[in-house]
Amino acid sequence: MRVAFQGELGAFSQQAIQQLLGAKARPVPQARFDQVFAALDKGSVDAAAIPIENTLHGSIHENYDLLLKYDFAITAEANVRIVHNLIAPPGMSFAQVRKVYSHPVAINQCLEFFARHKRIEREPFYDTAGSVKMIMEQRPPGGAAIASELAAKVYKARILKRGIEDDPQNYTRFFLLEPAGSKPRGNRKGQSPWKTSLVFSTKNFPGALFRALSALALRDLNLVKIESRPLRGKPWEYLFYLDLLGRRDDEAVKNALAHLGEVADFLRVLGSYRAAV
Repeated sequence: MRVAFQGELGAFSQQAIQQLLGAKARPVPQARFDQVFAALDKGSVDAAAIPIENTLHGSIHENYDLLLKYDFAITAEANVRIVHNLIAPPGMSFAQVRKVYSHPVAINQCLEFFARHKRIEREPFYDTAGSVKMIMEQRPPGGAAIASELAAKVYKARILKRGIEDDPQNYTRFFLLEPAGSKPRGNRKGQSPWKTSLVFSTKNFPGALFRALSALALRDLNLVKIESRPLRGKPWEYLFYLDLLGRRDDEAVKNALAHLGEVADFLRVLGSYRAAV
């Protein structure tokens, strides 16, 4: 399978592709998230892997908006442990490092490292793996990068320090997207529970959200995620993205969706898939 992702080869998204589909999947790098979605829409790839939230940084709002723009199915999810490593060209010692390049989010997740090593300057870059590629190609004086172990392997760089992130409980949740109508990649005999993701909007009146969520509560469905996003063209109105435990063709979930459809202005199921373990 050809699978689009944002970033350069060696990005954490490529690691997610390996977890989702195994080593035979062919990663197809794209510069931006909108290009990832466009590649799948045009059919130049078979699937796409996108990050949707991080345990420290929070939600990736751009991808929530793109999920609404395109009609794809979420067919699987993966939780990737984010381990940030200090990476340099072979032959450079830690004492020689003077500037570190990486994505701003990665830099901000390693602030304690920079506090301990005040001589090292931080330099934001467009991508974690891209920063490794750059230091290997351009060899800036005293230049190192923060990225994954996979990036170091891809570009034949050297890891100077492993696990420099502030919080080891640093995970990013990824969705596997495939064309609408694609079947989920889990099977009913698997060990992990099913999740269903959906998005809806309501009219702006007192108790509207309570009525909508009661469709789930009345059927004892477990809501595990809720995210609100502005509704374009309607100032101060919102879309609500939900993740609940259960599969869309389960009786309770079907009844809840029918009930929610009666009270919502807009409702779309984004996919049912096995929860990542």
